[in-house]
Amino acid sequence: MPTLFTHPVVPVAARIALGPRRLPARLLWAMVAFSLLPDADVLSFSFGLPYGHPLGHRGFFHSLTFAALAAGVVAVAGRGFGVGRTVSFFLLWGAMASHGLLDALTDGGKGIALLSPFTNERFFLPWRFVPVSPIGVSRFFSERGARVLTQELARLWAPLLVAGLLIGLGRWSGERGPRGGR
Repeated sequence: MPTLFTHPVVPVAARIALGPRRLPARLLWAMVAFSLLPDADVLSFSFGLPYGHPLGHRGFFHSLTFAALAAGVVAVAGRGFGVGRTVSFFLLWGAMASHGLLDALTDGGKGIALLSPFTNERFFLPWRFVPVSPIGVSRFFSERGARVLTQELARLWAPLLVAGLLIGLGRWSGERGPRGGR
C-alpha cells in the first residue's frame, strides 16, 4: 500500500483542480477521511481474519462497492456538503475508490479485492510502480520507509498535484473568459 501520507493527495489534487467553491473545505476533509478509511481493515488481523479473507486487509473495505455504499450514506447524511448530494457522492466515492486503485499500483501484497463482494479475486493494475509501504511505525521510520516516501513523492504526489494545478488553471482561465471578464 502507499503510505498514509499519500492517499490524501488525491482529494487535495481534486480541491486544487475544482477550487474551494466547487469543493468546500468540509467536503475536502470528508474526502481525506474517505481516502484513508479502507486501511482500517488492518484491524481484521486482531480478529484472527487472514489476509485473504473477504473482510481481511485489502478485501471488501478496499472495494469499489464499499466506496459506493459509504459515499451514498455520507453524501445523504452530509446533505451534499453545499454542492449537492450527487456531486458529493461522486467526489466521496472517487476519494475512497482511489485508495484501492493506488494500492493496486504497489509491488507487494496479494492484490486488492476491487470487485468484492461479487468476487473475492484480488487484482493489481498492470503498472506496479509504487513500492509497498512498510507496516508499523518503527519500520516506516527507517531508511526503507524514507525511500518509499521519496518514490511516492516523485511517482504519485508530483503528477497528481501537477494535474490538479493544470486543470485548476484551465478552469480558472476558462471562467475569466478571453478578455479577463465573465
